[in-house]
Amino acid sequence: MRVISYNLRKHRAALELQELVTERGVDVLCLQECDTTDIPDHIAGLQLADATRLNRLGLAVYARESAYRIGETLTLSLKKSIHDRVLRPAHERVLGVRLHDIDDNRDFIVASFHAAPLTALNSLRRHQIRVALHELGQLGDGLPVLMVGDYNYPVFKENLSQRMREAGYELSMSDSRTYTRYRFFKGYYDFATSIGFQIDAITTLPQGSSDHLPIQIDASLPTNPTSPTKVGNPAIV
Repeated sequence: MRVISYNLRKHRAALELQELVTERGVDVLCLQECDTTDIPDHIAGLQLADATRLNRLGLAVYARESAYRIGETLTLSLKKSIHDRVLRPAHERVLGVRLHDIDDNRDFIVASFHAAPLTALNSLRRHQIRVALHELGQLGDGLPVLMVGDYNYPVFKENLSQRMREAGYELSMSDSRTYTRYRFFKGYYDFATSIGFQIDAITTLPQGSSDHLPIQIDASLPTNPTSPTKVGNPAIV
């Protein structure tokens, strides 16, 4: 399965999506900062699974129609930062979708995630990650989960990765930086967290109109799945 996560920077990079999906052979597309009132139902063979609705700039998930059957979806509002309370840029920061692989007759969960901005503390973002991963279990207890997006976590990533492993999840970063703006703001902001998936590669793609670079996640499910993965409330604190 090939997944692309892309923060469109206030929808500026929306016109790139058709070419991006076509050239990369995308199976699932997860968007952040897209204008949910101005996105198509279909993009190059992908069908819109769902999009957030409480704010104009939000999240969307697309899945390939020929490969997956779209099931239940879930949107979550997470603990707000001061920035969120004052400027109200986003109410819903997680969009999860349960997908059924038609060929393999298996279900899994994919989610688009957008953490609180850099003005917030890392502790708040860790809280958001913890709650998001736990609540995605509502879509199917024990199903494999892949949550991708803009984590806004440029420093102390090793600490976050360790906490994720202790909670039973794997944090995967791209092969090169995913954000660049002005001269001083550069780094790894866009990640993937998963359980029950094998992450084969994460690649940063060429920059377009956004200050975020899209990331491509090549992932697969185990060929001989064991019993469903059981994870409680992950202790990512």
